[in-house]
Amino acid sequence: MNIGIIGAGRVGFSIGRFLAEHNIRIVGYYDTSFENAAAAADFTKTDSFCNLAKLVALSDTLFITVPDGAIETVWDCIKGMSVSKKIICHFSGSLSSDVFSGAAELSASVCSVHPMLAFNDRYSSYKALENAFFTVEGDNSAVSAVECLLQPLGCTVCHIDKQSKALYHTAASILSNHMVALLDLGYSLLQKCGFSREEAVSATSSLVMGNVRNVLECGCVKALTGPIERGDYATVEKHLNCLDGNDKLIYRALAQRILSLSEVKNKDSDYSEIKRLLNLELTEDKK
Repeated sequence: MNIGIIGAGRVGFSIGRFLAEHNIRIVGYYDTSFENAAAAADFTKTDSFCNLAKLVALSDTLFITVPDGAIETVWDCIKGMSVSKKIICHFSGSLSSDVFSGAAELSASVCSVHPMLAFNDRYSSYKALENAFFTVEGDNSAVSAVECLLQPLGCTVCHIDKQSKALYHTAASILSNHMVALLDLGYSLLQKCGFSREEAVSATSSLVMGNVRNVLECGCVKALTGPIERGDYATVEKHLNCLDGNDKLIYRALAQRILSLSEVKNKDSDYSEIKRLLNLELTEDKK
């Protein structure tokens, strides 16, 4: 493969450095900001291009690592160039390979590839790609090429139905971004109790990491603890009484989910009082 990368953001930096370190040939980078392309090229010891057509011509495989909203625009630019027999991949979690409209008529093989990772830093996130989990869908030849590229590097490649991409990305966002928001909510509540943000993070690190570890090792049902799981109506009521606005809505929505898990874990327990409490709160909000 001679891989050209269009888009010099965190994903482009990361995938390029990861592959370059495994002696996969990266032709170089193109970006609307030549400064970014040059920085990515320097980081990966490859080349940068101010001419997109030149990068396309020198590559037999193109990785499009731009934001989701720009993928179709990039495709509209490059499909007027010579893309016959080339493999073209985008790295969006929510969009399918259908964004490459007319690819078959151009004899291009297309797919979508998505690493199940959070890329928070363009200079260090590449390290997490070692043994990473990827989903892929699209034309058979493109999918096969991606598998042959990534699997020898220790990565897991899973096929996904293109119709499931939006739902898949929703799940990934909840497990990633929404988890960050939930932690921020907990830290913020502790700050209202007098903790500094640093103290809140430090004090709860064992609690957070322990729960994540228990879920990964035992599953959500067995890992579940807390006042809802043990049927502690009075404590749940206190929690609701000290919250308002969106914080209260978030707590109650998650409480409903916890309640469902609790009923699976403790089949003989009576959660009717907590159910009434949560339903009463919902009724009062609607008023």
